[in-house]
Order: sequence, then C-alpha cells, then structure tokens
Amino acid sequence: MVANCAAEIARKSQKRGCGGREIFGFVSQKDIVYNKLLPYADILDDESNVILGQIKGNLGRAVQLREIWPGVLFWTRKLSTYIRLYGRKFSKEDHVLFIKLLYELITIDKLEISMMQGLARLLINLLKKTELLSREDLELPWRPLYELQDRILYSKTEHLGLNWFPNSVENVLKTLVKSCRPYFPESATQEMLEEWRPLLCPFDVTMQRAIGYLELFLPTTLPPELHHKGFTLWFDELISLWVAVQNLPGWEVHLVNLFARLANDNIGYIDWDPYIPKIFTRVLRSLNLPVGTSQMLVPRYLTNAYDVVHVVLWVSALLGGPSNQAQAQLRGLFNSITSFFHPSNHGRWLMKLMKLLQRLPASVVRRLHRERYRKPTWLTPVPDSHKLTEADITAFVESMMQPVLLAMFSKTGSLDAAQALQNLALMRPELVIPPVLEKTYPAMETLTEPHQLTATLSCMIGVARSLVSGGQRFPEGPTHMLPLLMRALPGVDPNDFSKCMITFQFIATFVTLVPLVDCSSAVHERSDLTAVEREMCSASAEFEDFVLQFMDRCFALIDSSTLEQTREETETEKMTHLESLVELGLSSTFSTILTQCSIDIFKVALEKVFIFATTNIFETRVAGRMVADMCRAASKVHPAQSLKLLVPHCCNAINQLTVLSEEELDKELLWNLQLLSEVTRVDGDKILPYSTQLVQILQLTLHLKCKQGYTLACNLLHHILRSTALIYPTEYCSVPGSFQQPTQDYLPIKDWGRPGDLWNLHIQWHVPSVEETRFVFYVLDLILQPELLRLQRYAQGERDMTRDDVLQSLSIVQHCLLGAGSLFPPLRGEPITELDMFACMLLCKTSTLSPPPDLSRENYRDAICRVMRQLLHHILEHSEDDTKSLFSIIKIISDLLHFKGSQKHEFDSRWKSFNLVKKSMENRLHGRKQHIRALLIDRVMLQHELRKLTVEGCEYRSIHQELMRDLLRLSTSTYSQVRSRAQSVLFTALGTYNFCCRDVIPRVLQFLEPDRSHVTQQQFKGALYCLLGNHSGVCLANLHDWDCITLTWPAIVRSGLSSAMSLEKPSIVRLFDDLADKIHRQYETIGIDFAIPSECRAVAVQLQTSGVPLPPEPVPSDQEEAEGLRKQEEKNLDSEQITDTQSCVQFHSDGSSQQRFTHKYTYLHTCIFSPLLRTLIIMVAISAVAGIMKQLKRPHRKVPVSGMKELAGLIAGDRPDNQWLQYNSSSLPRTQQDWEGCTFVEKTHWGYYSWPQKLMMYAPSEEQPKQGLTREEMTEREQIIYDHFSDPGFINQLIEFLSLEDRKGKDKFSPRRFCLFKGLFRNFNDAFLPLLKPHMERLVADTHESKQRCVAEITSGLIRGSKHWSYGKVESLWELLCPLIRTALNNITVETYADWGTCIATACESRDPRKLHWLFEMLMESPVNGEGGSFVDACRLYVLQGGLAQQEWRVPELLHRLLQYLEPKLTQVYKNVRERIGSVLTYIFMIDVNLPYTQPTASPRIKEFTERILLRLKPLTEGDEEIQNHVVEENDVGEQDERTQAIKLLKTVLKWLMASAGRSFSTAVPEQLQLLPLLFKIAPVENDDSYDELKRDAKTCLSLMSQGLLYTEQIPLVLSVIFQIAGSSSWHARYTVLTYLQIMVFYNLFTFMSDQGAVNDVRALVIRLLEDEQLEVREMAATTLSGFLQCNFLSIEGPMQSHFEALCKTRLPKKRKRELGSVVDTIPSGDLVRRHAGVLGLSACILSSPYDVPSWMPQLLMNLSVHLNDTQPIEMSVKKTLSNFRRTHHDNWQEHKQQFTDDQLLVLTDLLVSPCYYA
Repeated sequence: MVANCAAEIARKSQKRGCGGREIFGFVSQKDIVYNKLLPYADILDDESNVILGQIKGNLGRAVQLREIWPGVLFWTRKLSTYIRLYGRKFSKEDHVLFIKLLYELITIDKLEISMMQGLARLLINLLKKTELLSREDLELPWRPLYELQDRILYSKTEHLGLNWFPNSVENVLKTLVKSCRPYFPESATQEMLEEWRPLLCPFDVTMQRAIGYLELFLPTTLPPELHHKGFTLWFDELISLWVAVQNLPGWEVHLVNLFARLANDNIGYIDWDPYIPKIFTRVLRSLNLPVGTSQMLVPRYLTNAYDVVHVVLWVSALLGGPSNQAQAQLRGLFNSITSFFHPSNHGRWLMKLMKLLQRLPASVVRRLHRERYRKPTWLTPVPDSHKLTEADITAFVESMMQPVLLAMFSKTGSLDAAQALQNLALMRPELVIPPVLEKTYPAMETLTEPHQLTATLSCMIGVARSLVSGGQRFPEGPTHMLPLLMRALPGVDPNDFSKCMITFQFIATFVTLVPLVDCSSAVHERSDLTAVEREMCSASAEFEDFVLQFMDRCFALIDSSTLEQTREETETEKMTHLESLVELGLSSTFSTILTQCSIDIFKVALEKVFIFATTNIFETRVAGRMVADMCRAASKVHPAQSLKLLVPHCCNAINQLTVLSEEELDKELLWNLQLLSEVTRVDGDKILPYSTQLVQILQLTLHLKCKQGYTLACNLLHHILRSTALIYPTEYCSVPGSFQQPTQDYLPIKDWGRPGDLWNLHIQWHVPSVEETRFVFYVLDLILQPELLRLQRYAQGERDMTRDDVLQSLSIVQHCLLGAGSLFPPLRGEPITELDMFACMLLCKTSTLSPPPDLSRENYRDAICRVMRQLLHHILEHSEDDTKSLFSIIKIISDLLHFKGSQKHEFDSRWKSFNLVKKSMENRLHGRKQHIRALLIDRVMLQHELRKLTVEGCEYRSIHQELMRDLLRLSTSTYSQVRSRAQSVLFTALGTYNFCCRDVIPRVLQFLEPDRSHVTQQQFKGALYCLLGNHSGVCLANLHDWDCITLTWPAIVRSGLSSAMSLEKPSIVRLFDDLADKIHRQYETIGIDFAIPSECRAVAVQLQTSGVPLPPEPVPSDQEEAEGLRKQEEKNLDSEQITDTQSCVQFHSDGSSQQRFTHKYTYLHTCIFSPLLRTLIIMVAISAVAGIMKQLKRPHRKVPVSGMKELAGLIAGDRPDNQWLQYNSSSLPRTQQDWEGCTFVEKTHWGYYSWPQKLMMYAPSEEQPKQGLTREEMTEREQIIYDHFSDPGFINQLIEFLSLEDRKGKDKFSPRRFCLFKGLFRNFNDAFLPLLKPHMERLVADTHESKQRCVAEITSGLIRGSKHWSYGKVESLWELLCPLIRTALNNITVETYADWGTCIATACESRDPRKLHWLFEMLMESPVNGEGGSFVDACRLYVLQGGLAQQEWRVPELLHRLLQYLEPKLTQVYKNVRERIGSVLTYIFMIDVNLPYTQPTASPRIKEFTERILLRLKPLTEGDEEIQNHVVEENDVGEQDERTQAIKLLKTVLKWLMASAGRSFSTAVPEQLQLLPLLFKIAPVENDDSYDELKRDAKTCLSLMSQGLLYTEQIPLVLSVIFQIAGSSSWHARYTVLTYLQIMVFYNLFTFMSDQGAVNDVRALVIRLLEDEQLEVREMAATTLSGFLQCNFLSIEGPMQSHFEALCKTRLPKKRKRELGSVVDTIPSGDLVRRHAGVLGLSACILSSPYDVPSWMPQLLMNLSVHLNDTQPIEMSVKKTLSNFRRTHHDNWQEHKQQFTDDQLLVLTDLLVSPCYYA
C-alpha cells in the first residue's frame, strides 16, 4: 500500500514539476518541496491536513467568541509554525481568507502593539510570495493601514509616556505596507494624493511625513491599462519637484526611493531619457567624494545622502531600451570614480562605493532573471523593446570590470568585490574570469604578500561555479581547475592562520563541484571528445597526486600543532579558538575530498590515514582531535572498508592496555579510545557487525577512574547510540549513485559543476531498523539501568558514593539520553487544568515523528526523570556545594524537557552555515534552486530537524510543573553559576508550555515578600534574575497579561523593604536598574479593551465553513457567542479597574523607588525613603501628571470651514484663496467680536500646497465644553489635582524644586515640564495663574540659569495652554507676559538664551499667528538697538527668529518689516550680531523658493535684495586694489568712508551666504553669480588660518558655492562669469577660478557632459590658463587638466596632444652673458612660458592615468624626458612628474613594464634612478 502510494506521488510529481497539487480535493498554493524527499513523506499529507483543519476551525472560533488572548494569538502562532513546516500548503480560497482575517485583526483600533506585531509578521509571511495571488484574487483597503501607521509612528501620546511602542514596530509596519501594496484598489492612488497633497508644505515637518507616506503607500505595480489611475497622476508633479530641489532636504531621499521602485516595476513604460543626466549627476554627488584641495562639506550632504540600495535599483532599471542612454552615463560614472577604488585611497566614502559595486551586478542579474528565466506571473512583464540585449549585458560588464579589479585588494576586504565578480561571471564569464586568473596565479607564487593571496582566492571562490562548469561562453574554464588546486596546496601553512583558512575554503569549494575521478583512460577509449575535454581527461590523472599531497600537508599541519609544541605545561589544555577553526576547516575539507573521490583514490587515501593514525600516538586535545576527524571522514564515506581496518585495531589496543583504577592513563589507550569514539559516527547498520566488540569495550572503559578516559568512553556510547537511533542521509556526493562505471558509458568530467536535480536526488536515508532499535535498548538495559539503580540508592541514602562517582554516573546517564533520546516518548503526567480558563484552547498534538516511539518498552525518559529528581533533592539537602553534579543534572533536566534528537543551537548554526554556503555558490541568474546536490541534501536534513525542534504551546502537565519548580529552586540557589545555568533552562521551558508562567510567577514573587525573613541575598538576586528573563525569551516582569502584572509590579516595588535588599551591593542595585530599564523599554501599552468588529467575525465564519479541509469543530452557537461577548466585556472591565490610569502603573514600574502605595493618586506625595532617588521620581511624576492631564482633556468640537473656493489646476504658494490665513496688521482681532469672528487655522501647512477635502476648525466657543469650571463642577480626579495646585505651599515647593540646578551646564529646556504646565492651563484655564504670577515675576528678575529656565518652561506652557481661553483672559494674560518677556530678554545670558529661544519657538509652534499678535509685535519692537551690548542684540534676534521660523509662510508682512529694519543695520561691527543677522536673513528668504507649480512668494525675495546690496558694494567691485579688512571696531564719530562701510556690509553678506548653503531648498544661482567676482578677488590662495575673518569666509563661500547643483540652463551664465574673472589682473583670482572649476565640474559632471559647448569652453579656458604668466596659475591649470582627464570629463585627443608637443618645441633665447652687477632680468620671456606650458600639458596627460599605462603613454614619457635639463621651472616640473609616475606605478611595475619597448625601458630606467647614485 505504502509503495503504491509512493509510486503514485512520484508519478504525480513528475507530471506537475513543482507547483501545487491536487490531494484531498484542493490545489496547494506552494508546498515546501523538501518535505517530499523525507523518508516518511507519505504520512505528511494526512498530518498537515489534520493540523490545517484544526487551525481553521479554532482560529475562526476564537474570533467569533471574541477571544483575542489567548485564543487568536495561540492559533495564529500555530499557523505560522504550519507555514514553516509545510509551506503555503492550503487552497487559494483559504489563503485569501487567512489574509483577510489577519488584515481585519491587525487594523482593530485598540489592539495592543505586541499582538499587532505578531499578527503583522504572520500576514507579511502570507503575502510574501506575490505571484501566488493576483489582484483579481485579493483586494485590500489602504486607509486602515495608514491610520495604523499614523497612530503609532506619529503618536500624540507616546512622548508623555502614555503609550510605549517597541523599537521594531516601525520596520514591521513598513514591511506590512510593502506587502499589501500590490493589492490596493485602483482608486487608491487618487485617494492618497487627495489625502497627502495638502501636507506638501516644504518649510514644514509635514513635508517629510507626506513624502514618506507617498513613498511607502503609492502602488506602482498596476497593469498598463490602469496606468492612467496610477503613476501618471503624480509622476510629473513629483519628478519636477525633485528636479527643482537643490540642497538635499531630508525628504529628497524618499522621492528617490519612490522613483527607483517605480522605474523597476514599470520598465519600458516611462521615458526617463530627459532625466538621465540629472539622475547620474545626483548619484555622483550623493557619494560625497573628496574633490579639489580644501573642501568644506555641508553636513547635510552626509546625513541625507541617497540610499545605495535604491540608487542601484533605479540605475539597473534604466539600462537597456532603444536609446540606451543610461549605459553611456553609467560608464562615465565608473570612469570618473574608478581611481577612488584603488587600494591606496581610503576614507569614509569608501564603504558607499563598495556597496555600490557589490549591489549593482546583483541587481542587474535579478533583472535578467526576471526577463528571461522567471515563470511569468500576473505582474506586468517587461516589453520586448526594453529587455536587455546581449550587447547591453556585455557593455555593462565591461564598464564594471576596471573598478572591480581594483577593489579586489581594497582595505575594507575583498568580500564586496568577490560578490560582484560572482554575479558578473554569471553573465559574462569570458570577460570576468581571465583577468581574475591573471591576478591569481602570480599571487599564489608570491611569498611576501599574503594579503594578495587571500584576496584573489576569495574572489576565485566567488567565480568557482562559472569557471568549473565552462559552458559555451567559456569552454576552457575547467582546464584551470587542476593547476589552481595544485598551486593552492602550499597555502595549508601552520604559520599563517588566515591563509590556511581561505585555502581550505578554496579547495573545498572547488572539490565540491568536481568528482575526483581519474578518467585519463577515456582519451584512448573514446573518440567523441572535444579538445578541451581531452585536456581535462588527461589532467584528471593528477587527482590522486593532489589528494595525497593534500594529506601530507595536513599531516605537517597536525604535527606542528600538537600541545607539546604550542604550549607550556602549565597553560590551558582546551583548544584555542583558532585551533578549533583550523580543525573545522581541515575536517570539512578532507571529508569533502573523500566524498568526491573515486573508490580507487579513496583506498589509497584510507591506507595513508590509517598508517598515520596507528603508527603515532597523539595527545587527545588538539592534534588527536584533528587526526580522529580525518579518520571519521574516511569511515563516513565508505564505512565498510574503513571500519574493517580501524575498529579491530582500536579494540585490540584498548583491551590490552586497560587498567581500571589508575588516575593517569596511558596516552596510547586514550588515543585509541578517541579514535574509536570518532570512527563510530557512521551509518548505523554498518556498526551492527561489530556490536559485541563495541559493547565489550564500553563495559571495560565506562568505569575508568581517569576523567579523560571515561569522558571518551561516554562519547563512544553517545555516538554508537546516536548513529543507530537517528534518521539522517548517509551520503552527500555531488552526483547520485557512485562513480564506479566504465568510462565508455559514463564520463565524470561531464558532471563538473553540475547542479543537483531536486526531483532525482536519490537521497540514501538511514532509518533505524528493527535490529538497530533492539540493539539500542539492549545497550540501555545493560548500561543505563544499573547506573540509575546506583544513583537511586544513593539518593535514598542506602549506599555511599564519592562526588566523582556521582559525576561519572550522571555523565553516563546524560550520554545515553543524548544518544537515544529520539526513541523515547515524551514525559507523561496529568494535565494541569486550573490555569486554563478559556473557551477554545484545543490542545493539539505536536507534529508526529516517524517512526512513532515504541510504547511497549520501558520509557527511560520517565525513569531518568524520577531518579534525577530524587538525586537533586538529596544533593540540595546534603551537599549543595557539589556544583559539578548540579550542572550535570540541570543539563539532563533540559534534555528531558526538550531533547528529541537534535539540539536547537546546533541546528541554528547549521542553518546559518547552510545559508552562507548557499549564498557563496548560488546561481541567481537561472534561479529555480539550481544548487549543488550536497546542499540540497543538507536542506532536506534541516527540514527534518526543524520538524523535530518545533514544539511550542505544549500542554502543561504535572510532571512539567514539578520540573519547573526544581528549576526555580536551582535558579535561586547559593552559587551564581548554578543559578545562571538553571535560569537559562527555565526561560526556554517557559516559552514552551502554555500558561506555565501563571503558575511560576507567584512562586518567584515569594522570594521578594518583605515579611519573609529567611530569604537570602542569593535567593533574592536569583528571583530578580528570573523576573528579568534573558534577551530573547520571556520576561516575567512584563507578560502581556494583566493578571500577572498586577501581581508582579507591586511586588517589585515592595521588595525594596525586604531584609535581603541592600543598596550596598552594587550587583543588586544594577539588577533593579536593569529591571526598571527592561520594563520601560519592553513594556508596551497593554490593551485594556478588546473588541472585534463584525467584518472580522464574518470572515471567521467563512473560514470555518468553506474550503478543504473542513474544520472538525462546529461553528459556535449563538449562546456561545453571547457568552464570549459577556466574558470579553467582563475582562475589559477587570482590566480597566486594574489600570485606572496607566501612568500610575508606569510610575510604579520604576523599580528603583521604594514606597508603598494605597490609593491610585496619593502617589503625588509618596513617602520617599531614599533621597538619592528623589529627582528621578519627581521626573517620572512630572510626566505622569502631564499624562493624566492629557487623559482628562475634554474634547473640543471641530467643524469644517465654509466658503472656501478652490482654484482650478495645481497651484501652490501664496494665492488669493489662502491670503486670509496670513498675518495682516490692519485686520488683527483686537476686540472680543473680531476674535470670535476670526477663523483660526492653527496648523501652518494647511492651504500652502492645496486645500484638504475638509479643512476643520474649532466650533465657536458656545458649542465647546465649558471653560473655567468651579471645583464643584469637576470630576473626582480633576479635584485631586485642583486641590494640590491651588495649595500655595505645594506650589512653593514645586517651583523651588523646578528652579534647582540639576547638572551644571547640562540642563536644557524640558519638554516634560512644558507639557505639565500646558496641561494645567489647558484643563483648568487660568485658575492657577494668580498663584504662579508672583513666582514668575520673582524668577524672571533673577539671572541664574536654572531660574530663567523654569520661568521659560512655565511661559511656553501658558501660551500654548491658553489656546481655548476667551478673548478677555487672553488679553489680560499678554498684559502680564509682555513685560515679563521684555525683562527676560534684557537679562539674557550665555547660559539662558537657548532656553528662551526654545520657549518662544515652542509657544509659536502650530498656532495661528493672528492669535499671538501681541507677542510678535513686542518682539519686533526694536531687536537691534545696542542696549545691553552686542550679545543681547544677537539674542533678541535669535528669539525673534525662533518665533518667526515656526510661522513659515504665513507672516510675509512681518518678514518684510524685519528686512526693512535690518537692511540699514547690515554694516554691523560685531561678529556675533553679523552671524545672527546672516542666519535671520536665511529664514527671511527661505520662503522664496523656486519649486514647480508654485506662485512667486509674497514674502521678501532674494533677487530684489541682491540688487540693493550690489549697489552698496559698488566701491569694492569697481576698484582694482586689494581689499583689506579695515579693522575699525569702535563706532567712530561721523560716517566712515563708503569703502569701509562696504567691507562691513560684505562681511554680513558672506555670513548670510554661508548660513543659507545648508538650509535653503534651492540656491539662487543667478543672484549669487553677481557676487562671485568679488569673492574671487578676496579669497586667499594658500591654506593659512592666520587670515582674517573676511578672507576665510570668502573662501568657505566659494567652496560651498562650487558644490552647488546647477541646471543645464545655468551653466552658460556661470561660465561667462568665470571667463570674465579668468581675465582679471589679479593672479589670485585666476588661481582660485581653477580650484572652483574643479569642484563645480565634478559635482555637476553629467549635466556638463550633456552640453558639448560647455565642455569645449572649459577645455579652452584651462588650456589658456596653462600659458599664464604666473607660475602658480600654470601649475594649478595643469593639475586641473589632469583631474578632468582622469574623471573622463575631457579625453586625450590627437589635436590636444600635438598642441602641447608644438608648445614644447618653442625655442628658448640663448642666455646672453650679462655684465656683472646689471639688474638681472627676472620676467620670464613669453617663449619660456610657452615651452613650460607644453611640458605641463604633457605631464598632466601622464599623471591622469595613475594606475595603468595606456598605449599613448610611453611615447609621451619619452617626449618629456628630453626636457630634463631645461632651465627652471621646466626642469622641476619634469622631475616632479617622473617621481609621481614612479610612485603610482611602482606596485604593478612588472605588469606595466610590458607596455614599453626595450629602448624606451632603457631611457626610462636612466630617468627614474636618481642621479645622486653616481655622484
């Protein structure tokens, strides 16, 4: 029957490939294919069906009974486990229902965060494979997700501590939206734009938010026929916004990410050509590469740089297509940055470049895979016209090769380059592999540069598969295989660890891909071979040689790493970390080699290993382990032959040598034991023939006295049991079957690099047979039974045992359990019912293991458990200090609970290494699981282990309860190591059984009770650690269960009174801190009420009644549902009572405060014991009260604003329809009537870009809740607060405390305190103002920092809290505040100006400016009046700027008034006022932006301002003399001359230019150009800090302006200004022009290059300046030219070269003999200049290729060498060039030498060897 079934499945699987299948009447969405290859595959279908039925039934039931916790939670966890084990093995209908149900659950309004996260992760998993569900199958709304995002990421209450969200929540939410995005309805795009367009106000924080949402939500995968409802609605608008922004604001990155995704999803449907130069220019700028000499970086260029991942996606989507413009630009990009990849260059930009290099090929491979190999899905395919052609691919690979080859040796390591090469080699092996080989062969020969070897080998590993498999493109690849292997052997070097490891990896990688079979005979026997195949065949004769040489190398390695050689006697005997890595590398490489060998080579190798192992005796710690590993490898591959040699040999040796009682054993005996214990780790049925010998050895050696001896014997026992009892594959060869076929029929070289075939893997499984199982139990009865008896009698006190004996027995027990654990059934016991009070907790079986355990035999698990508990109690009573035995018992308990044949941590590390190997050898181009066979087998084995390890939600039985209590007792024992080991086992167990936490917590808390006097400190600490939990598991102090929290938190607080609590012990204090910290960090807001909406229940009913398999449970009846509703309401009521205000609980969670509390509010005056903690508590109390205020806030009604008219079309900025929002001093609300009639819009961004659908405003005051309640009208809670704050004594103390100094110089304006006062004044109107007023007046007069800060916090709270006050109250408030703020500004000091700035900015944030007109008018009075000195002026401006900046575009009138006021004052003398004015000007002109669809602003404009300024700077621009900084700092009587005034003005203007470089959105290029000539005139040439402020600022400005982003239409303007300056008479200006030009061209490279005229102009300019009369300018021109050549902006063409050569030939006039004493004529003649220019031109060409030798270079060098003896300065230039050439070409001179002829080399050698050698 089984056979038939298997045959049936096999037949079907061949028919259908690997898609879904029809069993049990449904087509599965996507199974995990590896399950079909398990030896028990036939039972899995029934098993999965039962589980799926249970999940559907119970999940639906839980939702209908409204039981979110634990029902829904439990069954959704089961569902995600089901997906891990079986894949998406359910029908499409079920798939859609699961998704809909989860979607409804996640978007429940008050769902607690941690549950939301868990459900979201499951939903992400269900949506992961987009191709399974099309848009027809599923549609999800977008708005609920947006509301969820908004509620959590922009929470209004989190900062008050009312909600806490875990850190991971943001990523989970974003991934969730990404997964749902393809299924948003087609109308979604329009709705989103209507929702978020009104937020697009570029000066406001909402801009970031809106663009962020657009990036996240906008769907880009709509089919072409729906494009008019998709991206066409927004593409032009957003791309023009992106093009218009120049200074990289934070939101530009989101736009780039959005465009990248759009481009990638719609290849061929969007024409990107017009934008391509702009895209590449911005990508290049975003790399932040250093250019030019002294470069200032705007800090925001670093923080807001583009994300490489998205850049790469965008670029790879632009490639190809009819115009193929992108590839040309990409080549340009790589040409311009190639030299940065050279290993001698290093900087913080390097990581970014390497990431670009590594990601780009991967992205192109992904695109190719999608176009050519992926199964077509419902997603839009790429149209044929835009698919990548072969020519495109070749061009792409060629453009990348040079940088990748340079990056191989980079300082950051060669990993990135190796991954890039791996992907490039998949596309074009013939272009990629030969240059890598060229570098690899010499690196293998070199002895002096090991770094070269490690780098090249790791790159070779990347391309291994492409090399070995050959193929049509690179048929000669495989012939390199043997030479590479043979040359790699010397790398197995005991003296160089890293070289050794990379060599092992290299050999293992290549050998895994190739069967090591000697097929040289085929050359004579077969006639159908190609030339390459013949070569491979004859080369394969060397395989045997290779294997033997490798073994010799390994033996040498082992000899040099024995203990005697590497350590002194006294040192540790354990293996060091490095040795264990080498051991791992050696054994895995050797076992790979033997696995791949033919039987002939294997026999030779086995013989060799056997002789080596048996003729020497090794110590068992290091060398012995390595040799034993090699023997184990041999016996695993061919057990029969190997065991025949090894087992009898070892058994004889052990039998002869065994002496039971010796403490120190003979080395030979130990070595043979070790060898035997390793070689028995083989296929179980091959061991059975030797069973009697092995059992005899066990009986002999298990009771050796010597610990080392019996440990080895226990290992032997463990391995024998394990290999007979477990299920595992027995071979991992790269080709199924053996290689033993005659070469006529089978040619192994055809299998080189062949991937495994998933459907014909032919895995050989080992499944325990009846004999093997019988043998296991025979061994257990023989060995385990007596040990258990001894221990039991010892535990009952009937016999004595020494500690060593106990330990030895425990060790035997433990190894038996580990060896045969998979055959024991789980522990038995009665279920514990009292914990379980929920309707639908159906207990489910854990996944069945096959074969099922044999219940007829004794259950050793129970037996061991019984004895261990007796023994444990005996030891704890009589000898608690026997920690070694306790460790052993803890380990055994852990295995009893969890061990079913494999360990979790081993599984995890294997999973990790599997993924690493997979990644290093996968073929991303063809996909479809084309891995090598060994990897596929490994994956199937991992699947088997995963099934064994997945147990969660097991039933909690009495036996578990007893073991947990034992663990808890151990967790609070006296010895810290015992505690920590027991705790980690306890934490694992807590996560495994349902509800056991409820059982454990009360027992933990007993140790913290203050009235239990006998608790020791150790127990106390142990209990605290148990509450703290470990980093991954459960944290008991934080369970998501109110019942537990109500027990735990009060207990933690009370524990402060326990006798064991002592603040003297730092460890205890630290524990309390950690606990408080963990509760703060992990404690998320726990939901208080759960309600499940009806849509959700409807989906649940569907889930229960439809599809296959049908759930076994009935749909709940109506009364059950009503009962569920009642329970839920009860539960909600309960939890609300528990947590009347959560902040109360939060406050108490601060574990470090010791206090008792009775009533929920009296904690406002808690009795506080420890004064140390007082400030901390008050801080918590302040946010607690602020939080309570927020919760007591009364809701205010809002109504839509009426009578707004929309303008047609998209127009942003200052328009007639939003003018009424702006500040207008002629119509301010100055009376009660005006105030009520005025429509206040508080948020600044409304109306700037477009109006929202409904603009809400507050309803008139008569419809609002009553303001200014009397005490009688308040609720009980409000009264408590009211009483406290109306008590003058309390207020005195509070103010006293708030104006204390906490940490000198560190205190800042505290938002928490601001929130407290804002809440007080908002909720209680002006009730407390009379009490606070005298305090405020007193504080403001005191200039101390802390007093001023306190009054600033109260003031801002007052202003913001008065939002809803009536006009009369507001007016009187300002009568009080205006004089206060005036006083404050006059008393301002260095310490306090920041606090006042924050105060005013906070007060003005999100408030209608017309409400605050008193404040603005007061601040505008006369900020710069000189009273109180320059500092006070600067501070007043700072405070004013803080207020105006918050108002953005709504106060144009104020900005105009301020500018008018400041303009005459621009010639300020004082530096600090100048700097402040510069910053204020930036904010004044910030609103003048040049964005698309935006009207010219009503605020001040830069253009008009610049014109006025230039008029006043005329005296400087006209004269030609040098501008000196006239230091006349005192205000002279009388006017100074115009020139001095102009210089002062210029200083302020420079400050403004510098300030605006980092802040404004767009640079006003035309305006700045008019100032350029002036700046060039002043900027100094040398880098010297002693210059005065004016010159330094001019230089900084130039540096910042040169980095600006230019548009195509601006380039001619800039160039004309530059030409004008280049003709200036000052050589400083000409010199600076060149440095400016370098940076400007590089930062706008592709924009320049797309305009050929501009390129020609720049070239002409540089060549003209090469002939400048000033030497410095000539040299700078040469540097600039060589830079332009190097980044391929200019190319070295014939005309240019011949121009230089002609210049070089200029004849110099003969030196006339001059009469002595005559004036020497120093001005160089024009001829000399020209000749020098020619030489400089040639040397610029030579220096532009620092790392290679192009074909034109040798001749140029020869031409240059002629001038070595010319007059100065020519001689100097030639020498410099030659020495630079020598420096940069020195590394690879051997390679570069090839480019020169012999004659040239002779000349060159003469030149490069400096002449002083011959002196």
